[in-house]
This record gives sequence, C-alpha cells and structure tokens, in this order.
Amino acid sequence: MTLPATARVIEISQHGGPEVLTPTIRPVPEPGHGDVLIKIAYAGVNRPDALQRAGLYNPPKGASDLPGLECAGEVVATGPGVHSPRVGDQICALMPGGAYADYATTPAAHCLPIPAGLTLKQAACLPETFFTVWSNVFLRGNLQAGERFLVHGGSSGIGTTAIQLANAFGARVFTTAGSDEKCAACKDLGAEDAINYRDADFVDTMRAHGGADVILDMVGGPYMQRNLKALADDGRLVQIAFLQGPKADLNLVQLMTRRLTLTGSTLRPQSDMAKANIATALKEKVWPLIVSGKIAPVMDQTFDLADAAAAHTRMESSQHIGKIVLRVGALA
Repeated sequence: MTLPATARVIEISQHGGPEVLTPTIRPVPEPGHGDVLIKIAYAGVNRPDALQRAGLYNPPKGASDLPGLECAGEVVATGPGVHSPRVGDQICALMPGGAYADYATTPAAHCLPIPAGLTLKQAACLPETFFTVWSNVFLRGNLQAGERFLVHGGSSGIGTTAIQLANAFGARVFTTAGSDEKCAACKDLGAEDAINYRDADFVDTMRAHGGADVILDMVGGPYMQRNLKALADDGRLVQIAFLQGPKADLNLVQLMTRRLTLTGSTLRPQSDMAKANIATALKEKVWPLIVSGKIAPVMDQTFDLADAAAAHTRMESSQHIGKIVLRVGALA
C-alpha cells in the first residue's frame, strides 16, 4: 500500500473554546519501534480532548500535540518489533493523542480487535472509556459482585460504560444525572436507581441504601465531602476528573474512623506497559461480554472530522447521552 505524504488533521491553534480546533494538513507520521500506523475511520470525542484544547491537560512528553485519545480503523504500517496486529487488520485503539486525523500512530499493544457484531463507529467509542472504567472501578476501586456502586454523570460516555460493566459483574448500580430523560436512560442500562441531582440529594439516597461501597467521581470540588458522607464504612472513592475544581475540604476524621479509601488516576500519563496490561485484561474479561451483546457502547451523535468544533460544543453542552464520534475515513 502506498501511503500519502500528507493528510488532514485537526490541530489546536491556541488554547480556548471549540473554535480553536482548526483543520490543516500535516505529514503522515511514521510508526516507531513497537508502534502501528492506523488509517482512522472514526475517532471518539472525550472530555480530556476539551481540557487539552482549553490548556488544562497537556499531552505527555513525546505524544502528539493533536487531540484524540481513541479511534477505530485499519492498520496500514507497522514499526520494528510489531508482530500483531498486522497490516490490513481492523482494530480499535487507545491513543496517546493524535486521533483527530486521517492517520495516527500508537503502540501495537494498545490495539484491540473489533468485537464481532460491532461497527467501526461503535468500536471507536470503546478504548478511552473502557480502559478508564476498568482500571479505576475494578482495579483501583476493587468493585465486587453484590457491592453498591455509585457513578456520577451516568449518561456520559464514562457513566454509560461504568453502569453496564458494574451491572455485568454483579454490582448494585446507582447513578446521578441531570434530567429525568437521562435518569431513564441510565435505568435502561442497568442502574437500580438514577438520582436526578437537580431534585434530590444523592447522599440521602445512598445512605438510605446503606452507603456506596465504591464511588466513581468526575466532579470533584464540592462533591468531595458529600461523596465521603455517601460512602459506606470501608468504602472507596475513586476520582478521575474534577469538573468543578481540583480543591476541596476533606474531613480526615471520617477517612480514618470509617476506614475510607480515597484514590484516583488519569489514564494518559500512565506507562505503555500499564496500558498494555489493561488492554490484555479487557480482551480477556470484557470483550466477550460485548460480543455476547451484554454490553454495548451508547452512541449520541456523529460529526465529520472538519466539524470537530461542533462536536466539542455538543459535548460541553452536557446534553448528550453516551459517546460522540468523529467520522474521519471512508472505511465504513
């Protein structure tokens, strides 16, 4: 296959709102040792993309400066040391950045096969949210069957994934969302109760159920102390973002006397090996659930690559339910 020398990308012209996402042309990257080059069909849109655009989430050293942390497409070239996937394979992949483009590179070990029965568009929605939820809810949070699990923002990409995974592994699932429509969607996905945070206090609801054993939070700020109150004794709070601020008052007495655990992580800065290990676990434990139809990505809207700014506007409106994707190539 003869590859073009240049291709379309969406770059961040300066830090700011969605309007700074600018279509341009750049050289097609070459895969390094252990990497693959992907011709991208679809790219997922995620909150970290918007944070990077705003200047609040810089890419790690050596990563592309372009946004885009997940995609689906076809492997068109491999670097030295790559045995799988092979050229011609259709895959979905976790990206270090750069997925808002016709072509991008990523470590081969961060690629996963397209689950049988899913389209490339659906598969592009899997990597970022499934890597994040698996590593935080099941590895860091150690969620077990029968435990009570609360995820905030249940209608988001992370939320819809977390509800389905926790339910599939036998947890009792609770969530918060900002409208009755979103709450109904969360219940349809397997949530036992969905709390409209505009009308009810999730602390009271969770305490009435005995408290949450694990909470997955992306709000931060004023939710910190409320989350601690909503936890059961020996509960675990897992922080993955802070949409309402990174600072909060923390009552250490509660943490100590109730044996609470506070942890958290971000995915992008983790080592290639750590991400490869998560990919292996997903392929073994989660991909069969997708193939069987027990879990499926929840889709919101699709935008063309050139309309990335509109996709970000949609995401930041918080009106979406599930994942937003960019249509990039012509593979599907």
